[in-house]
Amino acid sequence: MKINGNAIKIGNVIEHKGGLWRAVKTEHTQPGKGGAYLQVELKNLKDGSKLNERFRASENVERARLEQRPYQFLFGDDDKLTFMNMEDYEQVELNRSLIGDQAVYLQDGMEVQIEFHEDDPLGVAVPEKVTLEVTETEPVIKGQTAANSYKPAVLENGVRTNVPPFIAIGDKVVVHTETGEYAERA
Repeated sequence: MKINGNAIKIGNVIEHKGGLWRAVKTEHTQPGKGGAYLQVELKNLKDGSKLNERFRASENVERARLEQRPYQFLFGDDDKLTFMNMEDYEQVELNRSLIGDQAVYLQDGMEVQIEFHEDDPLGVAVPEKVTLEVTETEPVIKGQTAANSYKPAVLENGVRTNVPPFIAIGDKVVVHTETGEYAERA
């Protein structure tokens, strides 16, 4: 599917220079002289290399067609993660680097969406929010419930985040997987 060069959005996968690239950052630029363009930082989905390209509105780029399939996370082993297809129970092993920093939020039995391009897995979409238990934090102090104060905490997966003062060890909290920030008490 062809799209205008200035219509590229963060997360889009395009076919460019003989490979598949995901848009990581985009910035519209309008110089004083000449036409406007879109400055795009691209990441190669095969080898992880990065590339900065300029696309004008008059240019067309090929947007890759991706198929999303539901999978269930089974377990992780060093740098390999095993998922099971929810429809035919076939298992697939993926490198941890394919998911990146969000791999720490994977939990046994968690349902995820794996993106495929011509039967090659390109990425894993982890749910936006997960529920985790607080394993370390400062004790609750009575009367210290000021609206915008937070204290550091360590979650069961080892991630550090800030939580409100009323959260204690053993409480379950909901966390945004993209930022690692506290969302609400579970």
